Amino acid sequence: MAEQGIRSVRSNGDVLATGRRKTAVARVRLRPGTGTIKVNGREIGAYFPSIKDRVLVSGALEAVGRQSAVNIDIRVDGGGPSGQAGACRLGIARALKSFDGELAEPLRQGGLLTRDGRMKERKKYGLRGARRGTQFSKR
Repeated sequence: MAEQGIRSVRSNGDVLATGRRKTAVARVRLRPGTGTIKVNGREIGAYFPSIKDRVLVSGALEAVGRQSAVNIDIRVDGGGPSGQAGACRLGIARALKSFDGELAEPLRQGGLLTRDGRMKERKKYGLRGARRGTQFSKR
């Protein structure tokens, strides 16, 4: 059975993995290289202007010390910047795990291989949102 989130390990050394967060889906391609990270064809700094999001995306690489050992190409869609950054982080962690099996334990200890299952709660009928009711009117 294929491991969850890992699509394949190619013969040329590329590793394909998927990360999800909220409604965002990130497809990650990891290959040996010099340490460049591209998101939807742009540099990470151009795609994620917020430092918080850039740190979140590169957190898995820093946890295992592989910042300058691999090149990463990410295609991400859906959700907003925060969800997309979280999806990228999970995809990179899963790709690193299949790229080098010895990295699984440090990634697991850092909580980087756990998918965040929090999603937006659905709106219920008769209410204005997921839980908020209508405003009471005396007259």
